[in-house]
Amino acid sequence: MRHGEVCYFDAASGRPVLPEQVSLTAHGRAQADAAGAYLREQGVRLDRAIISGLPRTAQTAALVLQASGHEALRPEVWPAWEEIRGGRLSALAPSGLRQAFCGLHQGQVPEAQRFLGGESVGELLDRVLPALQRLRADPHWDSALLVLHGVVNAALLSHALSGGQRLLYGSLMQSPACLNVLDVGEAPGDWVLRALNIAPLDGLRHEDRLTTMEHLLDQYLHYLDFRQGRPAQEKERS
Repeated sequence: MRHGEVCYFDAASGRPVLPEQVSLTAHGRAQADAAGAYLREQGVRLDRAIISGLPRTAQTAALVLQASGHEALRPEVWPAWEEIRGGRLSALAPSGLRQAFCGLHQGQVPEAQRFLGGESVGELLDRVLPALQRLRADPHWDSALLVLHGVVNAALLSHALSGGQRLLYGSLMQSPACLNVLDVGEAPGDWVLRALNIAPLDGLRHEDRLTTMEHLLDQYLHYLDFRQGRPAQEKERS
């Protein structure tokens, strides 16, 4: 699953917050509770939980495990599954902002594509996929909960959907606190996707057609407008 909702911009100043420090919003905590309750309702029994270690995954996991009846389960921290790492927003050229923010959501993403001028897709796959193989090689589990991130989840799902290939389908939407269900066998390409992007609290989110990164781009443009002392240009952003 993906972690619950967070806010990457300070509510008072509008300034960006370091991704390593953001915490769940009140709605994000409610999303995590709902996901845990859904797992309990469905009778899911977990024998392992893994998080990336970033606060938003730790907070989400704690709430999900409590609500699902697995409060005794202690999550393992796998830093290899931290979210794709961005560069400095201030170093991005204005003309390239949309590609920098939203380029990872466009079909099959080239490995050379960088996220906000930082880590490339290829570099992400270099750490995400070996960790997946490590989990698959361990026979001492049956049902594991992975509380991770949007792009990391998309990389894992892309690997499964392609029968074990190294690629990233950027169009695999991951809503906050969504659940995905995968069965895995012994052969490298033996995957079955049983469910994708189930958001128990927020449903189909049909009223909101924007991706997370499109929302973040809009927030960042508002911050730039505020910092530069000019009114927001909503029409240009649409």
